[in-house]
Amino acid sequence: MTAVFDQTCAPLARVSGDDLHVPLVQGGTCTYANFDYAASAPALAQVTDRVQRLLPYYASVHRGAGYASRISTECYEAARGSVARFLDATDDQVVVFTRNTTDSLNLLAACVPGDTVVLDVEHHANFLPWERRGRRVVTAADTVDETVRRVVAELCAKPAALLAITGASNVTGEVLPLARLAEIAHQCGARILVDAAQLAPHRRISLRECGIDYLAFSGHKLYAPFGSGVLVGNRDWLDAAPPYLAGGGAVREVRVDGTEWAPAPQRHEAGSPNVLGVAALAAACDALADIDADRAIAHERLLAERLRDGLCAIPGVRLPRIWSDSPDTVGIVAFTLDGFAPGEVAAYLSAEHGIGVRDGRFCAHPLLARLGLDGALRASIGLGTSSTDVDRLISAIAALVHDGPSWNYTRTDGLWNPSPETRPFTGVDGDGATPCLIG
Repeated sequence: MTAVFDQTCAPLARVSGDDLHVPLVQGGTCTYANFDYAASAPALAQVTDRVQRLLPYYASVHRGAGYASRISTECYEAARGSVARFLDATDDQVVVFTRNTTDSLNLLAACVPGDTVVLDVEHHANFLPWERRGRRVVTAADTVDETVRRVVAELCAKPAALLAITGASNVTGEVLPLARLAEIAHQCGARILVDAAQLAPHRRISLRECGIDYLAFSGHKLYAPFGSGVLVGNRDWLDAAPPYLAGGGAVREVRVDGTEWAPAPQRHEAGSPNVLGVAALAAACDALADIDADRAIAHERLLAERLRDGLCAIPGVRLPRIWSDSPDTVGIVAFTLDGFAPGEVAAYLSAEHGIGVRDGRFCAHPLLARLGLDGALRASIGLGTSSTDVDRLISAIAALVHDGPSWNYTRTDGLWNPSPETRPFTGVDGDGATPCLIG
């Protein structure tokens, strides 16, 4: 069974792995179809190019007189400007480099001088850090409007220092009205933090226009590997808080009887920083800023609508939603298939069709519980996705429903795998289709 659509859509940008061939359990190989962008997006070509140019000059940053160290330092500090421009940050907001969104939010949690209000739909990264810092949880309603009213009621009932909110759900892709929530938070005497891990790769964000006080995202979801993240926000809380890590680079002066700490951002960047990760992150910000925003949204919406329509036409497929009136949805599609465990479907797609999706509870256990799901599948779209990829996924799910899998699948230690597993994973030289990963 093949889905047929009138309009084709090519990838919008070159990404690493766009010509990757993967083995199939039944033999042979096929081009990999990546629908796992929401977990980790492949690197943009501009990102890998910049990292390759920097590698010969890679050195420890700050206080190094050597030419390579000077180049690395210039690149590292210039990256703050790339991030600030990408987010349209205000002049008094600082850019702190971290490991990822989780790291950024834990850093900010130690700086907040009071309670934090969160929704029960958050990713664990924006739910768990506030648990020890006066977390107050608002149960999301079935509509965005009613959810906002509940947030207002909570902020008015008792003063809070911060409203911590997702930019886009990592499960359903639904987007909240951030400018409206920022205005509400400020009227109630609170600041707002946006977890933009899933929003930043899909939508341009202006901290200045939206009135956002703090924002965090991860490089690995923004087409920038090498493990860097960022926290951007107002300086005063960051300057007043103890250093996130105590160590070199975070100080102005160290004495036996006391320490004079540096202001932010250095205050929270102790130790040798991830120079290549930061360079990759800055390159991704610059590359995304050069892509026409309207064109990127049109590309994503065409593919997402194609995927949703195709899946909804298959018997037994269900697409959960949090709200019935979401103002926008990014290219993330969660779905379930009657009669099949999500992990089994994901294993089938990978083993028999060379398609990568995510399955499980997506580090959002409270949200899955309120949706009445023990788990689901998630297909996420990015700049390297094409309509051909979407049609392959729809056709593979339709074939599963119509004919069933052609291979056996068993669950061991909670993981579904084909039985027998015929695909090589490590230690294979072969003909280049599968790399030698060890030895």
